[in-house]
Amino acid sequence: MSPATPRRRPIVAIDGPAGAGKSTVARKVAEALGFVLVDTGAMYRAVALAAKRAAVAWGEGPRLGELARQLVARHALAFERDAERGVRVRLDGEDVTDAIRTPDIGMGASTVSAHKDVRDALLDLQRQAGHQGGVVLEGRDIGTVVFPDAETKFFLTARPEVRARRRYEQLAANGQAVTLEEALADVHLRDKQDTTRAVAPLRQAEDAVLLDNSDIGEDETVARIVDRVRAWGSR
Repeated sequence: MSPATPRRRPIVAIDGPAGAGKSTVARKVAEALGFVLVDTGAMYRAVALAAKRAAVAWGEGPRLGELARQLVARHALAFERDAERGVRVRLDGEDVTDAIRTPDIGMGASTVSAHKDVRDALLDLQRQAGHQGGVVLEGRDIGTVVFPDAETKFFLTARPEVRARRRYEQLAANGQAVTLEEALADVHLRDKQDTTRAVAPLRQAEDAVLLDNSDIGEDETVARIVDRVRAWGSR
């Protein structure tokens, strides 16, 4: 699929499983290219947090869909650029950047995002944010569902034990009590949920570049993506 009007600058779609480092890589890619970062994962995390606060179970698809539609309708979800964090997330004006990054909310986001009603509610918001190009989006289905016409697509992954180690170190640095075994179990559970859900399951788009960063550093991962995007621009 190609956009009706060719974009001057491409959409950069970065998909992949939990713990692959997509958020940090996407932020650095956006900075290097001078593109806007659209954190779609944070949208689902914010919905999961809002549902928890409203006592709406993460398994209740129709109620979650209505909640998501209300959030979009009243512009309750806001994303702000931040020099240190890349993006800050606000829910009804409250900074929830840290609140949505807990393991509990991460699991909730994986569950919430499996509901078609929720995905439909947020899909237009995601497309509006990126349709003109010059954006970097990361998630589970950016290159397959949200922007199947993205000019540059990447599937970022790493071995489960590597992703678990990174997640463990990240949570420990934030003062959250978790064991490496718990982090690995969380990775396996998230992978199962994301790849087997009925709606928009995690999978690599046929035209996406596979990047396994198990044994390469963050800077090299970013450099490889940036080089390919720039190559697209100079073709």
